[in-house]
Amino acid sequence: MCGISGFNWEDREMGLKMGNCIAHRGPDAAGIFAEPGVTLSHQRLSIIDLTESANQPMWDSGANFAIVFNGEIYNYLELRQELSEYNFKTQSDTEVILAGYLKYGKEVVKRLNGIFSFAIWDKRDESLLLARDHMGVKPMYYYWNGDKLIFASEITSILAHEIPRKLNLEAFNQYLRVLYVPEPNTMIVGVKKLPPGHFAVLKNGQFEVKRYYTAEFVTKDISYREAKEKVRTVVEEAVKRQMIADVPVGVYLSGGIDSSAVLAAAVKVKKNIKTFSVGFDLGDDEEEKKFNRDFELARYTSAYFGSEHHELRINSKDVAGSLEKIIESMDDPISNPTAIAMYHLAKFSKQHVTVVLSGNGGDELFGGYERYRMSRRIDFVGKLPFVKYFLPKKMRGALEMSALERLIQFEFEKDHKLSRIVNSKYFTPQEVVGENFKKYIQPGNKTSALMMADVKSWLPDQALLLGDKMSMQGSLEERVPLLDLEVVYTAMQIPLRYKVTPFSTKKILKDAFKSVLPPVLLSEPKRGWFSPGAKWLRREEIQKIARAVLSESYNSETAPLFNWSEVQRMLEDHIDKREYNLTSLWMIMTFQIWAKKHRITI
Repeated sequence: MCGISGFNWEDREMGLKMGNCIAHRGPDAAGIFAEPGVTLSHQRLSIIDLTESANQPMWDSGANFAIVFNGEIYNYLELRQELSEYNFKTQSDTEVILAGYLKYGKEVVKRLNGIFSFAIWDKRDESLLLARDHMGVKPMYYYWNGDKLIFASEITSILAHEIPRKLNLEAFNQYLRVLYVPEPNTMIVGVKKLPPGHFAVLKNGQFEVKRYYTAEFVTKDISYREAKEKVRTVVEEAVKRQMIADVPVGVYLSGGIDSSAVLAAAVKVKKNIKTFSVGFDLGDDEEEKKFNRDFELARYTSAYFGSEHHELRINSKDVAGSLEKIIESMDDPISNPTAIAMYHLAKFSKQHVTVVLSGNGGDELFGGYERYRMSRRIDFVGKLPFVKYFLPKKMRGALEMSALERLIQFEFEKDHKLSRIVNSKYFTPQEVVGENFKKYIQPGNKTSALMMADVKSWLPDQALLLGDKMSMQGSLEERVPLLDLEVVYTAMQIPLRYKVTPFSTKKILKDAFKSVLPPVLLSEPKRGWFSPGAKWLRREEIQKIARAVLSESYNSETAPLFNWSEVQRMLEDHIDKREYNLTSLWMIMTFQIWAKKHRITI
């Protein structure tokens, strides 16, 4: 895993400056290439082929084009055989992309099974290709003003240039609703995300973005038994592929089904694998028991599989000491207290391994969220007219909602609360914001539409982006075998009824691994991976930070956005336990710290 950056003119000094901004992503080596028309910069975290010959930027054997690449290609050995006529100089997956580009051009992206963002400078026609992986595991940001193209793995690197730092108000209102910024927006006007499954080409002064892949549910007529066996097989094969590395590999173990299934597959490949989990010191036995149930399950699961288990517990002082740094490092604000646990776990795990496998993606592909089960209940009741007749008016309204309206109901923060804390001059109603999410809605079943919207938005722009930023702060590569393309293709073909029912979630994944997982995991309720953010806000160390950040005087540039007297009332009510206000307060804190750090103007 690495950090990449560059632009479409020659400036070696600026290239070095951009690279230094993201040095944490690749502490093992740094490289730069500059010539008229392009500058490419690379920070390397060495994973495959640790020799200097695999450093980047890397030229093809004919010196026609150069690449900077962030990620891993899991089918690179198969592709290397397919491209055997190429004169390979290294054992790296980077060079396989170059060989593939020589043969297939930009269409090479369609042949890659991996997590990647890369840029290729083609000297033959002076074109620059940017690409991002199918599911959006690795980030790619860019700034294009019709003349200058600047790209990087992180926005911080782009901001090394003197570009405007103006707040994108459309993105701001999206963030208010879903606590992250959906593609292609970022919170800064002019800075965009290359969407998952897209590439872009700059040639002859024209910059064009094209889609090469989109996820779709296209179910097949398959028996439950056959589907279950297929799921088990493709997950095990994906884990085996993704354990290939020339450095130590471990597993994040949360205590849930997804990471436990990954571990079950991993121990078939390698015994005594290292596992890592994080828990919380709250100073209250009952509270710790509540928030550390998954921590305890992870310990039990590690013993069940015989892994070498490593545990980390964090307290409110750890939170206070790292909160601002963590939020600043998000690049684009994502409001989620769990980022703190992710950051500390990455730093901790790096002491033992360079690569970790996580269970990210299982909920979205196999139907793990409670909102999917609730949606299925609504679907079920909607098929019973005699029951529908006796329902309260509010419940009948839920049955009549469109898929988009259902998404807004389940996943948006509500206007009645937001309108109290956001200045009306900068506030956009949720119906207008919701229009931006129409593109994620797949026609057909409304629950499937919810799941696909999460696959296309929540997953890459919240879960995966947060995972990338927090793991790379620790110079740690996080791989996601449940988003291996073979797993994705299989999940897309499995009927919804095999995944989610009105009474259960993630049914087929649980059944696929039922025979190898500890039985206790299968009877546990779905909790999700939460941090005790509400508790933290009531601790003295964090109250002090919150009162400073949630004030008009903290940052004059963002002061006009919020109604500060109401924000401060919400904070005191939360601290005194009169009202639960974590979501709104953490959202504003995250935004405030981020905006001040990056000197954002309205």
